[in-house]
Amino acid sequence: MTALTLRNARGEDIPVTEFSATEAKNSFGRVLDTAFSQGMVAITKRDRPTAVVLSLDAYQALLGAQSKPLDTLSHEFDALLQRMQAPAARDAMMDAFDASPEELGQAAVAAAQASLAARRG
Repeated sequence: MTALTLRNARGEDIPVTEFSATEAKNSFGRVLDTAFSQGMVAITKRDRPTAVVLSLDAYQALLGAQSKPLDTLSHEFDALLQRMQAPAARDAMMDAFDASPEELGQAAVAAAQASLAARRG
């Protein structure tokens, strides 16, 4: 039994206990106990992950998470739309429409430089 890393729903790498197919066959009770306590167990064949055994709680959480992305995106869209309709956003758009091409170019360069600086640290 070794530890394997899998990506969870948030995109984080998490360690998952790994059993070979032979170990799983010969010690299925231990596989179930581990899945129950840790949420999931990976089953490997020829040192490659081939299956996952989930606890009931992990399985139900996985099913419940399927509907949440759409709800989350809907809430994010509504919040963005509300911010876009605020007076400050309207004023900023009017300034952008009134700006010259040179001013728009300078603003784009400044935004790109700020974005690069933020990504670098």
